[in-house]
Amino acid sequence: MPSIDTFLATPAMLYLAVVLVSLCIGSFLNVVILRLPKMMHQEWRCQCEEFLEVADRDRKQEETITLSKPASTCPSCGHGIRAWENIPVISYLLLGGKCSHCKTRISARYPIIEALTAAFSVVTIVLLGPSEAALWALLLVWALVALTVIDLDTQLLPDNITLPLMWLGLVLNYFSVFTDFSSAFWGAVAGYLSLWSVYWLFKLVTGKEGMGHGDFKLLAALGAWLGWQLLPAIILLSSIVGAVVGISLMIFKQHGREVPIPFGPYLAAAGLLCLWFGPEIQVLWYGFLGV
Repeated sequence: MPSIDTFLATPAMLYLAVVLVSLCIGSFLNVVILRLPKMMHQEWRCQCEEFLEVADRDRKQEETITLSKPASTCPSCGHGIRAWENIPVISYLLLGGKCSHCKTRISARYPIIEALTAAFSVVTIVLLGPSEAALWALLLVWALVALTVIDLDTQLLPDNITLPLMWLGLVLNYFSVFTDFSSAFWGAVAGYLSLWSVYWLFKLVTGKEGMGHGDFKLLAALGAWLGWQLLPAIILLSSIVGAVVGISLMIFKQHGREVPIPFGPYLAAAGLLCLWFGPEIQVLWYGFLGV
């Protein structure tokens, strides 16, 4: 069996494997994106019913949702998705973007997420170079894809993803995979406390919540992976893009000020850019500061 070094030294094998694996991961992310928020709502409802001591007969009865159950079906007709209908991207193209049973249009977001997951994965390997660190970085990329779409859909950044992501970053950097452990540790601390401070300052001044707690944890995770040195760039990039998008929505789509805009996708995009171009961004950042 070839070693990891042999695998990394064979570009054709490496990129083919990355594409195939990441397409499958993208298909799995579609399941996570759809089901994880529903799982969270089910759990919250059960906790509320227990806290309120609701009798068993009065509790809402529904099938427990997990990442594996119930089996995937067409949302329109309930047709069970067969294995050949679940091949990433290819099945969508073969079916013409429609359910094989009822011919209802299937959302194009599913193959788009699969294709973007594969594209981001290949770009990560190309930019970071074929190395074990680049393979570990794929876990961060996949998590950021899932978090972005979940936040856009539900304005939630699940602890089930952000907290393990933060701990994994700290563990990897204990072995100096991306940065030294001290930078990773203080990156996690500073990442969390920076947005936590902004949250409480905004709340004290306005009496309103300006962002969700998941944003603190996502920035802490990015700090744990990339180190505290890149946090200013992540915050600056995400804030600029978020402000531009938010103002554009208000101008062109009459998006009211009271309607919340998820900040997680901008943090994720900035984190991805810093993962790919971290050294270059640091040079630009230090040059801007005159350091």
